[in-house]
Amino acid sequence: MAVGTGMKDPYEVLGVKRNASAEEIKQAYRKLAKEFHPDLNPNDPIVEQRFKEVSNAHSILGDKEKRAKFDRGEIGADGAARGGFGGGAGPGGRGAGGFAGGFGGAAAEDIFADLFGRNRGRTRTMEMKGKDVSYSLRVSFMEAAKGMTRRINLYDGKSLDVRIPPGTEDGQTLRLKQQGMPGMGGGAAGDAFIEVQVDTHPFFERDGNDIFLDVPITLAEAVLGGKITVPTVHGNVSVTVPAGSNSGTSLRLRGKGIQPSSGVAGDQFAKLIVVLPDKPDKALVDFVKEWSKDYDYDVRKRVGLDRP
Repeated sequence: MAVGTGMKDPYEVLGVKRNASAEEIKQAYRKLAKEFHPDLNPNDPIVEQRFKEVSNAHSILGDKEKRAKFDRGEIGADGAARGGFGGGAGPGGRGAGGFAGGFGGAAAEDIFADLFGRNRGRTRTMEMKGKDVSYSLRVSFMEAAKGMTRRINLYDGKSLDVRIPPGTEDGQTLRLKQQGMPGMGGGAAGDAFIEVQVDTHPFFERDGNDIFLDVPITLAEAVLGGKITVPTVHGNVSVTVPAGSNSGTSLRLRGKGIQPSSGVAGDQFAKLIVVLPDKPDKALVDFVKEWSKDYDYDVRKRVGLDRP
């Protein structure tokens, strides 16, 4: 429908049919006014203009008499009387009841009181949840593996004890409910999100809940076997090295990996690495020379490294 004033058709602005009931018009206006209110969209001229259009449309369709006049073509979309129908402009150079810095009469006042919490002559901010805030927290490998409590400083200068659960992984984000920015109008505070950065460890490596560790052993321990002490994230344990163990042999320590707060504990895998003395003595050298004459073997042939 052409409205002839440069103003948009109020039915189109509110997105309602021409036979919409008064309640449907009110509901449409409430929804759009809340969406485009300048307080919720500061410094946005497009949204501000949209809000004005919505308010103007309701000033006409929300008033039974004005709506009837508009439907009969007696007033335009700006609320001003059309030629031949009399009337005249209202205060501020607008048609009577048009948008001129206000919200279109008592009906609009009632709606805004409901929308934004006006009560007994006082206006309070619409209820809104506070914004979330983000922090980063660096912890050691062992602190993340075993769990710990760390104190952090919040944006407002306050401090908070944060529980790092056992098994926390690098890059994992912890959520602290209602520890963000305060809400408005009685709304709940936002949440705090803490990204945990876990340092690497000098000799432990983690894959899921499993721990991997290279364990050096002596030549005697490799040949003869024996008991050795192996560190785990939970403390030292005694492990039996089978006689004749080679470098690369992996011993599995069940349940000695990461033990999360919930779920199945991981294992630790100790890979044996045979290490010769820094300076082999003459007796060892002489023994190996004599022994290799009768018991020499080709270790590279086993894995195919004897071929180019």
